Amino acid sequence: MEFLLILFLGKPLWMWLLFLSVVIALLVFDLGVLNRDDHEIGIAESLRLSAMYILLGLAFSGFIHWQMGAEATAQYLTAFIVEKTLAMDNIFVIALIFGAFAIPRAYQHRVLFWGILGVIVLRGLMIGIGATIVQHYHWVLYLFAAFLMVTGVKMLFADDAAPDMAQNRWLAWLRRRIPVTEGLHGHAFTIRQADPRTGRIQRMATPLLLALIVIELADIVFAVDSVPAVFTITTDPYLVYTSNIFAILGLRALYFALAAILHRFAYLKYALSVLLIFIGSKIFVADLMGWQKFPPAWSLGITFTILTIGVVVSLVKTRRVEASAD
Repeated sequence: MEFLLILFLGKPLWMWLLFLSVVIALLVFDLGVLNRDDHEIGIAESLRLSAMYILLGLAFSGFIHWQMGAEATAQYLTAFIVEKTLAMDNIFVIALIFGAFAIPRAYQHRVLFWGILGVIVLRGLMIGIGATIVQHYHWVLYLFAAFLMVTGVKMLFADDAAPDMAQNRWLAWLRRRIPVTEGLHGHAFTIRQADPRTGRIQRMATPLLLALIVIELADIVFAVDSVPAVFTITTDPYLVYTSNIFAILGLRALYFALAAILHRFAYLKYALSVLLIFIGSKIFVADLMGWQKFPPAWSLGITFTILTIGVVVSLVKTRRVEASAD
């Protein structure tokens, strides 16, 4: 059993296998027990499932504290909160994608479930590459930090208009290269049927598979922001990866509740902008103050405060708008 003690990205192999085993067990329980049959997930079920994932993500911080100490725990929790909040925009885009492909709510959970498997692999590759680069070229962290600050400023002045999925270049490129059926065929991602142009029987994708591919591409785009953000909080690949995956698991479970009330978080964008600017500035502030690193407990407290203010302001402002409309 000595191979379990082999270090992989700075941590014993058993710690990585333990985490992946927990995630696989959760996914098997999710699809094999809770959602074995296709059905429309209501708000109450979505909230219960999300609460389960959030509690497990927070409980995992206890394992982090046991193995790595209080500082690592604060870094994990900060990364967990930041990733979960940054992924809010992902929920909005997922809703647009489902609308563009006319995916019924009964099949949406199946798409999100298989999408999680792609996220586990893709985020692992991105974080592994990022960790290797940071380990050999520490100055890359300053580029990450500057990128986050610029992104935060741009977000403050970004247009709030929803993107037009019909004009999406990725979607047009996929449609030209993948034979797609006209309509859905149950929850199948692919089927065998005659090509309407040639009459030959061939394997064809359904709109369900196309929606899954586009959601995976969207996650890669969002990871360009979120992964550098977490690396400025901690450079430990284990903390970066585990916080990312737990946050995404919980947020996709919450999708069915959030999709109906996203308009109530209209002002959260400004909190996210401030948060990105703060996260990016930490490394420069630490250098200016002569600190080895920005205190993790301060980072967690400031992150929580910024997001709390954003949520409260959003709920109050949108409630007033709805009240005046009535």
